[in-house]
Amino acid sequence: MRARPSARLLVVDPDDRLLLFQFVHIAGALKGQQFWATPGGGLDPGESYEAAACREMFEETGIRIAHPGPQIARRTVSFTMVDGEQVSSDERYFLIRVGSTDLSSMHWTELERAAIAAQRWWRPAELAATTDQVFPEDIIDMLARAGVW
Repeated sequence: MRARPSARLLVVDPDDRLLLFQFVHIAGALKGQQFWATPGGGLDPGESYEAAACREMFEETGIRIAHPGPQIARRTVSFTMVDGEQVSSDERYFLIRVGSTDLSSMHWTELERAAIAAQRWWRPAELAATTDQVFPEDIIDMLARAGVW
């Protein structure tokens, strides 16, 4: 199983709402699966977690940042990638506060365009009430421990 270091982004707007992307897989190894997850992704060779967080923030939201903010959580999880590869992901979660909810998908990859069906800003009560699958599963507690919610 390949090790996959990953920077994950906890993007929070001025109203303390959290940005999540809805992934809907209509083909490949994850066909039929759908879930909500944070923006972010794997590190490029030689890239730090902080640099990856800044790059992923721009690529997935269109917002440029000079620093990702504090790392507030870390977890290791194994899962299947879209192409069927099994990975063990060392995920570092960065809290990023933004002043606007304006987002751009201009820099998404072809894979992201195929899988991301929606973007949504969530209030704590909405996230707690959803029956949809959300990753990471303890995201509400993660944000509570960080003093965001």
